Amino acid sequence: MREIIHLSSQKREILIDITRQVEAVVSGSGIKQGLVNVYAQGATAGIMIQENWDDSVQTDVVHLLQKLIPRGVWLHDAQDGNGDAHLKSGLVGPSETVPVIDGKLGLSTWQNLFFCEFDGPRSDRSVVCTVLRDQAD
Repeated sequence: MREIIHLSSQKREILIDITRQVEAVVSGSGIKQGLVNVYAQGATAGIMIQENWDDSVQTDVVHLLQKLIPRGVWLHDAQDGNGDAHLKSGLVGPSETVPVIDGKLGLSTWQNLFFCEFDGPRSDRSVVCTVLRDQAD
């Protein structure tokens, strides 16, 4: 089963919590045991599992990536000025796979799923959620 989540970003670089939307996809699938793959479409975005309790963690992730991969120093910047966004998305990666256990995401208490925007703001970003059923389910 596959569903696309659409969202918008309000900043150039931000982590957006998409856990509730992914939970709704899993719930709507009716699958009790399996996997859900969450995939960011676009070469300047990513998906990350990160702590959900304190927003400073998400801010720290953005600040770390800004220090590791600064703007304006990459060859690709000559084309469209977002070389850093491509590198950040490559480092973070486009997807995460989470177990589905008894119809719920198998995340721990302190984990959530985040869409990582590295080239915003954008009015329409797409996240593909693919839910796979265990054969025993």
